[in-house]
Amino acid sequence: MNEFYQEVKKCLAQGKEAVLATIIASSGSTPRKAGSQMLVKADGSIQGSVGGGAVEHQAINAALETMGKKKSCKKEFSLTRQQAGDIGMVCGGRTTIYFQYLSPQNREFLQVWDRLLKALERREEGWLLLDITREESWKMEIHIHEKGEEPDIFGKQGGLANRFKTPERMLGAGGQGVLWEEGGRTCFIQPIGLAGRVYIFGAGHVAKELVLVLSHVGFSCVVMDDREEFANPRMFPDAERIVVGDLERIGDYVSIKEKDYVCIMTRGHQYDYLVQKQVMSLHPCYIGVMGSKNKIQVVWEKLMEDGFSKEELEFCHMPIGTAILAETPAEIAISIAGELIQVRALRTGTKR
Repeated sequence: MNEFYQEVKKCLAQGKEAVLATIIASSGSTPRKAGSQMLVKADGSIQGSVGGGAVEHQAINAALETMGKKKSCKKEFSLTRQQAGDIGMVCGGRTTIYFQYLSPQNREFLQVWDRLLKALERREEGWLLLDITREESWKMEIHIHEKGEEPDIFGKQGGLANRFKTPERMLGAGGQGVLWEEGGRTCFIQPIGLAGRVYIFGAGHVAKELVLVLSHVGFSCVVMDDREEFANPRMFPDAERIVVGDLERIGDYVSIKEKDYVCIMTRGHQYDYLVQKQVMSLHPCYIGVMGSKNKIQVVWEKLMEDGFSKEELEFCHMPIGTAILAETPAEIAISIAGELIQVRALRTGTKR
């Protein structure tokens, strides 16, 4: 995703106009959901996607028309049953796209965009607000909250209603953007860095392959192990962070939240047990444990003795990953990534 945002800046820096097409609402069976974006350049080339097929073709034409008029607008597109079938969907749906005209002379937008790029680089959390109350003359603002504080979009300025104060209440359980309409004001609000991280405990062969795969599908990964010769930047160049520490005291090194994902794949069932026992008390949205049935059974019994319920243990994915008969570390990583993608889609409401 960072490459997409960089491309927007690059296009404008070259003195070229463009249109940023953003899905602000969708219903029914549509290939992409709210927050999906596509950059359309003057020559008709694109970066990103708002769904492919007939809808995307129409969206590109609408973007070029917007560029010709130099006036932003929103349009609704209907995906017929036949069009849906062409891209593998069961039935049709509706998508509302906002076409945001971008001029290379718009310094205000470039300032906001630079702040967005810095926020992504620093792994900051917050909100990107697109005010489209007046469609032709949009406004965009970025709001970053301080670490350790609850995200509050406009609390200090007294803007948005209290019900939009937390990401869980505004965005459901996941990290999708929402369209907010109230008091004659229309805004599309997108989260920045609120989708959750993947914490991987154990820096073995599968972990190495897993970080590589997950980094390509939009996950940020933190790897923790007690062995520096395994947990280091050379072994995990795509990891957001690498932690070397005591697996019996993971809370001293990392802060796992309810929106985060945890993959446990240490070098033995004793360490798996120690990590899982700590993690289950933190209630992340996903816990997956790698291992054979016998190994998992041993850990299961110990956790039951510790007072965890059957329901709590059944929440954990044991063994981790989707059942694709994976054998090699790379294949196992693919099966785990598939499971995480599915959980993320269910949380963010992007399930088909």
